[in-house]
Amino acid sequence: MTRVKVCGITNLEDAWTATEAGADALGFVFVSNTPRYIEPDHARTIIRQLPPFIITTGLFVDSDSAQIQNVATNCRLDAIQLHGNEPPELCHSLDLRVIKAFRVKGNETLDILPKFQVDAYLLDTYVKGKMGGTGETFDWDLACRAKRHGQIILAGGLNPSNVSTAISQVKPYAVDVSSGVEAEAGRKDPEKVRDFIRAVREADLS
Repeated sequence: MTRVKVCGITNLEDAWTATEAGADALGFVFVSNTPRYIEPDHARTIIRQLPPFIITTGLFVDSDSAQIQNVATNCRLDAIQLHGNEPPELCHSLDLRVIKAFRVKGNETLDILPKFQVDAYLLDTYVKGKMGGTGETFDWDLACRAKRHGQIILAGGLNPSNVSTAISQVKPYAVDVSSGVEAEAGRKDPEKVRDFIRAVREADLS
């Protein structure tokens, strides 16, 4: 079964919409001055009201290990997603499950993966000057090749209309969606969330 992570959660209503629709994980963006940023205290309040067995993931960009550990502990995060230029040493130093995100340019990106001994690799679309949430896809053949290095979480431009094709082609461990199920930046569209997760489950059965 393909796991589903809905990222960029900023409010309790969207969190409940995603969990009730069948999401396996929720993502909270702790990167200030971005459209989906959430204050750690607010995230903690939401997380404390979630049902059991929902994985909570915190997204960070070039934060130091002390800051990451502090937010993770206070918010009771289950996993960390590092979306910047973090070195392997930082990833390996964290006493948490770590997902390292890579913005895929080409084969040269895949060559970097083995340097990071992490729990999963998230592959996103490279767009100059942007760290993610671009709504654009990349060459999924590269994601297929990346699977030899470990668990792959496919991101970048996924939405209800293309996620089935993505799963059929890549067969990733998980898919990650943010802008593809939004009404506006930072606010989810409930129908798109439900359609996305329904499409994933149908793809798994095909």
